[in-house]
Amino acid sequence: MRPRRATVRDLRRRNRSTLLSTLFFDGPLSRHELGGHTGLSAATVSNVVGELIDDGLVVEAGLVESDGGRPRVLLRVNPAYGHVVGIDVGETGVTMEIFDLAMTRLATVVRPLGGERAHDVAVVGRMIAEGFGELLRVAGVSDDSLIGVGIGVPGTVEQGATVRVHAQTIGWDGVELAALLRAEGITVPVFVENGAKTLGQAEMWFGAGRGTRHAVIALIGSGVGATVITDGTTYRGATSSAGEWGHTTLMFNGRPCRCGALGCLEAYVGAEGILDRYRRARGGRAIPRTDEQSQLDFLLDSVERSSTAADIVAATVGYLGAGISNLVNLFNPERIVLGGWAGVALGSRLLPEIRTATAAHALRHAYEQTSIVLCELGQDAVAVGAATLPVETLLNLGSDPRVRPKVPAI
Repeated sequence: MRPRRATVRDLRRRNRSTLLSTLFFDGPLSRHELGGHTGLSAATVSNVVGELIDDGLVVEAGLVESDGGRPRVLLRVNPAYGHVVGIDVGETGVTMEIFDLAMTRLATVVRPLGGERAHDVAVVGRMIAEGFGELLRVAGVSDDSLIGVGIGVPGTVEQGATVRVHAQTIGWDGVELAALLRAEGITVPVFVENGAKTLGQAEMWFGAGRGTRHAVIALIGSGVGATVITDGTTYRGATSSAGEWGHTTLMFNGRPCRCGALGCLEAYVGAEGILDRYRRARGGRAIPRTDEQSQLDFLLDSVERSSTAADIVAATVGYLGAGISNLVNLFNPERIVLGGWAGVALGSRLLPEIRTATAAHALRHAYEQTSIVLCELGQDAVAVGAATLPVETLLNLGSDPRVRPKVPAI
């Protein structure tokens, strides 16, 4: 097939995308600095920046002294241009957050999930729709200022003309979540992605992954997943299901996993698996506290006074080190970032031990090239990353995805 020739519109769109992305990640910058950052000519920078200002996407942000000349005008992406919503559909609750275009959080709404029908698709859809309305009211934001809504979900997200969610651990099979939310009255553009991938994008844009080209961002919560970044790009595989690290086999014929297989990593280092092993080690006695997060904290707090707790935590560190070593050996990343609420709980107390366990299983040279660090954005990183999905579309287009682009004059 012959390659498609680039048109004037393609070139203009690429230049707009380049300048808008540079201002978003590195601004405020002057026109002169934009030329240095992007390699575009002064005339191109001036013309395209003028368009972006006319569109309201870019605004002036003060002056900076120049060497011997007039002060230079600084430019930035206009925070007030519009708003984005990020939603984390987790296994224990739904977190919804709204941001301006500078990614300043304006409001948060949290809804717990519980009961036999907690992850029923219709129940989750209504919960999102109700929380969405409350979120806009609390933030004082109207529908028409929304650029889009991003949603991070468990399981595999099949991207295409119709986006479908396959999350067998919570009973979702080919769920068309965006269509469901439209039926619930959410009419703005909806972007759906795997929660580990949205966490990965958040940490790559704003957190512990920033500045790397090859990284793995691990999400450890009730379940386990990962985002693999190769040469600055998220690796997705043939059908967008790459990154299901939790369902790689740690032990042949081992513990049953929620996915139906035996011996998955998730069955050993996911919070649900850790707590199940702890209950069994306690002779089936219930763990004090009422939810997974507080129960895992109880387990970690009990290490100094309970040999049972100490054995479970030591084994978990070993399992996690073995799992991370597989990432080191397979992908040779510069950095591995531990995230997710259980990942934060384990890593904040046991990161040196996790590094030691990883080194014991990884190839020596590959391990020496890798750093293992804790995520920087905390437990709401999935929601932050989900909110970047509509922002990413805006930056890639170089224009508002809701507005039909003008045809440039030749």
